[in-house]
Amino acid sequence: MAGQRFGDLEAVVMERMWSYGHSANVRDVLEDLQQERTIAYTTVMTVMDNLHKKGWLRRKRVGRAYVYEPVGSREGYTAKLMREALATSDNQTAALVHFLTELSPAEAEALQTALKVVPPKGSK
Repeated sequence: MAGQRFGDLEAVVMERMWSYGHSANVRDVLEDLQQERTIAYTTVMTVMDNLHKKGWLRRKRVGRAYVYEPVGSREGYTAKLMREALATSDNQTAALVHFLTELSPAEAEALQTALKVVPPKGSK
């Protein structure tokens, strides 16, 4: 999958695709988006085609149209962004310390829960 952040419209389309829990065609996404904004069919089609080319959506032809579904999860995308952000630091320890000091109590609790599910490598 592509290693970069989504563009604004790509992010909106992916949020919709993740929220559906099933595959959707361009018309489905278009009608959903048109409830909030004016947008053209060709714009949505181009964005979904780009997301397919980047590896975020898979598609199959059904009749004359493609039906799309996400390749990965929203959580997987978030984790990828977090790792990419950490990789930009020359001092990952300092970056992690800054990150940890800025966690809300709920985020800190989520981190503790996650570490119980997946302990650090090398520990038992």
